Amino acid sequence: MAQAPSISGIARALVQQGKLLDADAEAIQAQAQSSNVGFIQALISSKKLNGLQVAEFAANTFGYPMFDLAQIDTAYIPQGVLDPKLMQSRRIAPLFKRGTKLFVATADPTNLQALEDAKFQTGMMIEPIVVEDPKLGQLIEKLIEASGGNMKDLAVDQDELELAGGEQEETQPEVATLDVDDAPVVKYIQKILLDAINSGASDLHFEPYEKFYRIRIRIDGVLREIAQPPLAIKEKIASRIKVISKLDISEKRIPQDGRMKLVLSKNRAIDFRVSTLPTLFGEKICMRILDPSSATLGIDALGYEPEQRAALLEAIHRPYGMVLVTGPTGSGKTVSLYTCLNILNEPGINISTAEDPAEINLPGINQVNVNDKAGLTFSAALKSFLRQDPDIIMVGEIRDLETADIAIKAAQTGHMVFSTLHTNDAPATLSRMLNMGIAPFNIASSVILITGQRLARRLCSNCKKPVDVPVEALLAAGFSEADLDGSWQPYGPVGCDVCKGSGYKGRVGIYQVMPISDEMQRIIMRQGTSLDIADQARREGVRDLRQSGLLKVKQGLTSLTEVEAVTNE
Repeated sequence: MAQAPSISGIARALVQQGKLLDADAEAIQAQAQSSNVGFIQALISSKKLNGLQVAEFAANTFGYPMFDLAQIDTAYIPQGVLDPKLMQSRRIAPLFKRGTKLFVATADPTNLQALEDAKFQTGMMIEPIVVEDPKLGQLIEKLIEASGGNMKDLAVDQDELELAGGEQEETQPEVATLDVDDAPVVKYIQKILLDAINSGASDLHFEPYEKFYRIRIRIDGVLREIAQPPLAIKEKIASRIKVISKLDISEKRIPQDGRMKLVLSKNRAIDFRVSTLPTLFGEKICMRILDPSSATLGIDALGYEPEQRAALLEAIHRPYGMVLVTGPTGSGKTVSLYTCLNILNEPGINISTAEDPAEINLPGINQVNVNDKAGLTFSAALKSFLRQDPDIIMVGEIRDLETADIAIKAAQTGHMVFSTLHTNDAPATLSRMLNMGIAPFNIASSVILITGQRLARRLCSNCKKPVDVPVEALLAAGFSEADLDGSWQPYGPVGCDVCKGSGYKGRVGIYQVMPISDEMQRIIMRQGTSLDIADQARREGVRDLRQSGLLKVKQGLTSLTEVEAVTNE
């Protein structure tokens, strides 16, 4: 495509990649010149693209790291490094210094004159970091206003550029700094991690194949491909991640598990659980993003209905007994358990947890990582807990009869026990425990409540639209005639810039909260089936997962197709 001579830099790139029409780019360039503003400011004012879209395009196209300025504490930006007039005229701002390098925020990394001016004024090497232009304008205003204030230089452990290795068995981790001038691969990994966090991803997958290498992230339960780096750097990517995660870089034949931490600011750090897997064409690496703030959202944010929340809170505040959370992998069991523990975490309560591994760090709770190779199994940890004067015990998962027996004895001897199982719903949990070999009277006397759960994608509130669903389809999904009274409207996904075109943003929990009643205990004692338990639960007004999901459809929180997919009845 022939380009007009009047446009250059990011404008030309936008036209070349089909993000802007040639005529639009020329008109915006002319408007920018007449208004004495930058091209990006004029572009955003034209509503053709927003600040986030431009920043993502610039970072991806020109290979620079991207950063969300909402995460930075302006008190730690170095003072007096750049002249306020230069910041205002060239639309750049200092972020931090490292050695002889100054990292500056810019919305347009192709504006080489601005970078050269900063280099001339400071005498330092300039490294651009791409940011959103509207946020950059706000930051420049704050820095100019505070230019007379007493601001400290940014500490080394600030922002995205520090990674701490995973915990060792007996020692605290050493800090491994992810320095952006180590190598292009290091900068590339830094950008991928930050993009994943900013996108709200739960997992990253680095996957080598015979003829290509791809990186995918899981957002709201769905995997999306975000990059295909050159196949030649697959070993460098794997080695760098393994070094930071304290894994053996020379061992490529067996799976390894590790951990690392990304420090975003003084008040926020993100943990990553790292797992490597040898495949035919190299090591596949999966990184689970563990945000400790998810455990402190509070029970109201999880999606429990009022009566479900009341039943759960009543159960966890009992002096002893067992509360079980069930569901498949990735259904939010850990967040639910930690939310309960966070509610109970008080100075007068002794809480101990055994996990494989501990995913969320909560101050005030004694957390133990299970290590089967060293002999620290769930059952061994539980036995030790009982000699540690506990009030509340959390077992990451009941996997075998020995662990189940010790947990039940703890619940029967004055302790509150939390744990998880992998079953389809709450009634099936009791059958699973019977099949493990646990005596029926032990189950009946210890288990006080079971929660089954799923995570459904939440409709984007910015673009969801009413949809017409045939009455027959609603009835087949599980709605009753009484539900179809015309007082509510089902909604469906559309797709917009906010939700990146998926129609969904975030997730909402779907729950089956089943307190164990006296009649259920009698059914357990006579070794009734899960169907018997489910029938009794229905008679007692306990919603199953499908009914809870349909209630979320009535509330307009998710779509009928999403509920049908995750409850799968």
